[in-house]
Amino acid sequence: MSLVLLESDGPVRTITLNAPDRLNALDMPLLDELRAAVATVADDDEARVLVVTGAGKAFCSGANVDSLFGDTSRPVEELREHLMRVYSSFLGIRDLQIPTIAAVHGAAVGAGLNIALACDVIVAGPEAGFGPTFSKIGLHPGGGCTWMLTQRIGSANTAAALYAGEIIDAQTGLRLGIAQEIADDALARARELADTYASRNPQLMADIKRSVQIAADADLAGSLDFESWAQAASLSSEEFAAFAARFRR
Repeated sequence: MSLVLLESDGPVRTITLNAPDRLNALDMPLLDELRAAVATVADDDEARVLVVTGAGKAFCSGANVDSLFGDTSRPVEELREHLMRVYSSFLGIRDLQIPTIAAVHGAAVGAGLNIALACDVIVAGPEAGFGPTFSKIGLHPGGGCTWMLTQRIGSANTAAALYAGEIIDAQTGLRLGIAQEIADDALARARELADTYASRNPQLMADIKRSVQIAADADLAGSLDFESWAQAASLSSEEFAAFAARFRR
């Protein structure tokens, strides 16, 4: 049985973590399959949007601690190299040039939360739970969790969440800005959004994604530098020409 499923529906791709019997807990075989699925999407010229979800009642319960970290008595340098390989298996989602949506219907804990945070947009179900639980088990956050949470909810909220190490419910996650929507059927809503995003000009959507990434780290001048080029290019698009023509009648 595949631990990660990759499905195509027109221009929309869906990656499903498929180990529901263990709440999609992460081990290296699953992460290797995830890496391969993300690489396949990256090489797919027909892909316009990616949805990421989990089979069963959880999105992802985090690391399978019995196997993912291996021998924890190894030197710190060796452990760090191993961890960087773990991180790269899901952080490739952030490198995709197409919009990405996480459909989080249940628990997204530890590294599972990181997979959701690696997506551009998170749709939560009513039973979703976001778990930056690292400190509660004596573990420092990893996999980009500190950075990705800070990008979404700010440094003070991130510090509070990481210090506490508790599960954040769907409503609180929405209020903080971890999730952008709550829907009774998170996957159905994510696919609805995916269809909308896929209907837009793909270069425009890629440029918007890049513009948001630049804005997260650059000053106004840096953002304007990219925006001015991207907007100038979009002025010649068929979609904008059709819109502008409506005002010339």
